[in-house]
Amino acid sequence: MAQFAGVYVAVVTPFTDQYEVDVQRLHELSEWLIEKGVHGLIPCGSLGEYATLSAAERATVVETVIKAAAGRVPVVVGTGAPSTKQVVEWARHAKEAGAAGVMALPPVSYKPLESEIVAHYEALSKVGIPIIAYNNPRDYPTDLTPELLAKLSKLDNMVGVKEFSGDVRRVHQILAACELEVLVGVDDLALEGAIAGATGWIAGVPNALPEEGVQLFELARAGKLEEALPLYRRLLPLFHYDAQPQLVQAIKYMMELAGQPVGPTRPPRLPLGEADLAAIRQAYRHAAAH
Repeated sequence: MAQFAGVYVAVVTPFTDQYEVDVQRLHELSEWLIEKGVHGLIPCGSLGEYATLSAAERATVVETVIKAAAGRVPVVVGTGAPSTKQVVEWARHAKEAGAAGVMALPPVSYKPLESEIVAHYEALSKVGIPIIAYNNPRDYPTDLTPELLAKLSKLDNMVGVKEFSGDVRRVHQILAACELEVLVGVDDLALEGAIAGATGWIAGVPNALPEEGVQLFELARAGKLEEALPLYRRLLPLFHYDAQPQLVQAIKYMMELAGQPVGPTRPPRLPLGEADLAAIRQAYRHAAAH
């Protein structure tokens, strides 16, 4: 059985108007997402603006989400960092704080050799916590191909991969190459990925529409396409924003529209222009009208 099945929301980090981490709001958001039926939470991913957080802030975010979850759903912690040493330290912190697993990018600051990628994950595996490798060749220099994932799958604690290449064929290829569980990484392949055999979805837009996200993925996994397709097509214009560079601003604005405001994004991310906001409003109203 898949260890991290279902919809895991990559939780945004709420900020105050002064760009400070809003700890109370983060706790409330985590509670709300759990109440709405999501299967797990992932703090400190790309959507959580981890790269803009100080070490103290990042630790607080992780601990706040784990405390709010209180064992009701698993918490998987993003460990993205410039060096292997830092990644390992964040994995140790996650384990000590009570996380169920970690989500780990390959080296991010340059294009590494395959041997360096393997060594990176070997060091992480020694922490002794389940690992979901994060493949995001859109935004980072490395592509964790199915052939490379087959090698990484032999590590003791490697259990899955967040597949963010945007090519749904990768789901079939990974499942054929190894026994890692596959979690869809881009919202606008949630339905196709589930049909192809992905058992999980690390989701962005369900920060704002968690019930719809859970319903969609469960219908798709069950093969109930007549019910899933109309819902998917309503949500798809919003889902496309998850694969754009301004995904954080877009999803935080969707949350405002959903009555779950979480404040601004931290610079260098700046507010969206009115044309972008208007397009998101239109897509959100279309999705929510039903």
